[in-house]
Amino acid sequence: MKRRQFLAAAGAGVLTVTLAGCSLVPVIPKRPTSTADDALGWIRHKEGRYTLWLPSAEMGQQISAALQGLAAAELGVPPAQVHLQLPSTRHIARVRATVGSASVQDFALPLARACATLREALAQGQTMGTLAARDIPVGALRSLQPPTGTHRPTPPAPGQLHALVTGQPLFAGDTRLPGLLYGRVLRAPVSAEITSRPQAWDAATARADPACVAVVQHPRLAQMGSLGLGIVARTPSALDRIEAALAVQWQVEDGSAFEQAAIDERIDIDTHLRRGALQHRLRKDELPTDTEWTLDLRMDIPLAAHAPIEPRSATAQWLAAADKGITLKVWAGTQDLFYVRDVLARQLGLDAERIEVQACRIGGGFGGRTLCTVELEAAVLAQAVGAPVKVQWSRAQEFAQGFQRPPSSHRVRARVQGGRITHWWHAFASSHILLTPAAMPVWMQNLADLVGDSGVARGAQMPYDVPQQRIEFTAQRLPVHTGPWRGLGAGPNTLVVESAMDECARHAGADPLAWRLLHTTDERLAQVLRRAAAEARWPERPASDATTLRGRGIAGGIYKGVSYAAAVADVEVQRATGQVRVVALWCAHDCGLVLQPDGVRAQTEGNLVWCLGMVLHEQLPVARSGVAAASFADYPLPRMGYVPLLHVHLIDSSAPPTGAGETAMVAGTGAMANALRDATGVRFTRLPVRSEDVLRALGAQG
Repeated sequence: MKRRQFLAAAGAGVLTVTLAGCSLVPVIPKRPTSTADDALGWIRHKEGRYTLWLPSAEMGQQISAALQGLAAAELGVPPAQVHLQLPSTRHIARVRATVGSASVQDFALPLARACATLREALAQGQTMGTLAARDIPVGALRSLQPPTGTHRPTPPAPGQLHALVTGQPLFAGDTRLPGLLYGRVLRAPVSAEITSRPQAWDAATARADPACVAVVQHPRLAQMGSLGLGIVARTPSALDRIEAALAVQWQVEDGSAFEQAAIDERIDIDTHLRRGALQHRLRKDELPTDTEWTLDLRMDIPLAAHAPIEPRSATAQWLAAADKGITLKVWAGTQDLFYVRDVLARQLGLDAERIEVQACRIGGGFGGRTLCTVELEAAVLAQAVGAPVKVQWSRAQEFAQGFQRPPSSHRVRARVQGGRITHWWHAFASSHILLTPAAMPVWMQNLADLVGDSGVARGAQMPYDVPQQRIEFTAQRLPVHTGPWRGLGAGPNTLVVESAMDECARHAGADPLAWRLLHTTDERLAQVLRRAAAEARWPERPASDATTLRGRGIAGGIYKGVSYAAAVADVEVQRATGQVRVVALWCAHDCGLVLQPDGVRAQTEGNLVWCLGMVLHEQLPVARSGVAAASFADYPLPRMGYVPLLHVHLIDSSAPPTGAGETAMVAGTGAMANALRDATGVRFTRLPVRSEDVLRALGAQG
């Protein structure tokens, strides 16, 4: 059974449990393909004014500028004349979630055709009525032509940046309503994978606080195994005080305690390999049993958090007199407002059409804002007190209650013969990403595991030509929740692939760039590798001296089979302290036709900084049956001073536009890891690489 068939079948069932309108089968996100007729609902014209309802969430990726510029170019007006509105379930038809860097790929062509249809209708004097989109060829669309001397991408309107820097209310946390109250849902300090519930609390002392409005018990305040206890206050500052006064005692499932060692054990690749073939095979070539492996490399990559600057927030308001059929309105920073609406409808027993979800700008999503969490909490609390309620997660809640990038454990074996790689075996173990346990019960995940989690597998397929390959993996449910994280498996998997490619090149005595070019027939991959190397002046290797080791590394890859990136990194390592500093990064990026070059460069730079964090800084601590980080002091991120010089070079292309927001994850980590290997002579196999790891390795070398 194919995965989409399974999900469709699962979504069709309705199994009633104790709460009316709920089901043992969770809500399944829908991913419709938008057409030009759908896009005619995004662009409106009235009395000389154009309004664009964005089909995507805006979370700093500048998709609003890209689509505003596209619409303006197609309509033949300045971008400032296209007024932007963030999407609402009330104003546009269902669209796909904003994930996978697919917004331009999904929406550019339908929007261009819709705008061209509208432009032609207005030119013919039609200002009223309903239009039917024309199937206009791409070559006839003004906005999707390759850049030339006379046709360049439309620069964005300055209004969006002005709104950000002047502090205008753009985010969910900025929502203000008459009579607004403030809520929080308290949960046991353990993972939501563990069954827990409030056992006892001091309601009298909490209610004695004049700012306390209510203490709310409700079965819908459940998040997987965690049943919470709600509090509502007149001011946000009172919530900490009321929480302390409640002094909740928690009942936690017996025998459920775990520490970091339990996670390490479940994904240990060697343990899985001793049991035989892994659960899923992406490439199934039979390898000779007598193969003598040139390379046998194990690498381990830890749990990582999304760590957005803005912790999630939502405001819910129940309307006593339904406004145009709407009973509940929710303001939220979400990557999938229609999924949020569907979950609220299921949980609250409402018709979905009676719920409006208004998207707000997101201060960092990265795949973490795809589920319905804080939105349901706000809706339940608002219904309980009969007033609008805003719920704003704290930083500690964001770490503890969101899902994380899963850890992974890899083993790569390769045979080099006759100056080429002839055999390749990549086996790895991780946890679920698209089939996230944060939303999928165990029984359903077990069924879905029959076909595998493509998010875990992303990036594991080699972009290089090797005759005999076996690529296999398994996904283990962990006691902490995992899920989508920027690029899904592409970052960890391509890091391992590019590290192994580098080791094979060293064994063959080959230049790392020439080695990659030798093993690819994909001209677009070869082009970005050559371009990154040329910009970095690849042969000019940095030299070490008495105090500093220096190295240079290169890596490349293909994201989702459609976007290409390559990177070169220069690193310095202090011999005395082991401190590692990436001093320069060059990245060549090919995502097809680029609508907004500045936006793509910014996204690529952000990717490269994420790569820096992945290699040198980020590891989410686990202790006492849950995530142990409560602040950024517990989860080190790259600081501004750590960011090297970034040189991003976009490939001019007439190919259809593809994803840009996550592509560089396939190149940046490998380039840094290979540069560190070049500088020190050591392949670091456990991330992140800290100064003490470097000193230990250098000491072992003598």
